[in-house]
Amino acid sequence: MITNHQQRLRERYLAAPVMPAPTPWQPAPGHTIAVGGLLGIGFAVHPDTGRDLVVVVSGGGRGLFDAATGEQIARDRNPDPATDTGTGTGTGTGIPDVRRDLVCPGPGPLAGVPVRIAGLFGGGLHSTTPDGWTLDVVSPDWPHHRVILSADGGAHGGPAGGAWWHVPHSEHAELRAAGFSPSGLTLAVATGGDLTLWTRQELRTRA
Repeated sequence: MITNHQQRLRERYLAAPVMPAPTPWQPAPGHTIAVGGLLGIGFAVHPDTGRDLVVVVSGGGRGLFDAATGEQIARDRNPDPATDTGTGTGTGTGIPDVRRDLVCPGPGPLAGVPVRIAGLFGGGLHSTTPDGWTLDVVSPDWPHHRVILSADGGAHGGPAGGAWWHVPHSEHAELRAAGFSPSGLTLAVATGGDLTLWTRQELRTRA
């Protein structure tokens, strides 16, 4: 049995259409990037520019994307089986070690830098930003997942489009991870088949 409040919430989520993220969030060019067999993602910072980067781990290796542009800037199809998880117990596929810290070294400019991965094997991304945005995953029609971006601290009050927005709906592929970069300037949603990115220029100023 569910409570009346829970039933109202379920109906509210089911009725909410997928909608664009609100200002100041903007879809990265390319917005949704196809990645077959995606297993997990992690955030890092470019050592030269300080920009947010996204490491994508799949059955085909590791890719590195600029979060603001969606551009792939590095790809490692054949990670070293001795180091591809950062623990010396790699499988040769770039899959992070599920028994320890879910860390793998990044490709390209992140070579040798440990990146924590969230996805199929566990882990998680930031669910809040320093200036109050919140991301939640709800499943009113389980096993499908809906990603809810909110500006009201996760209360999801009122109709969709006011203080909360139903962004991607992982109806066609299993959700792997959803969350913000540590900087709070990038929002990523990853499924087993793709990566969707939103970015913004700066944190909002509190009154």
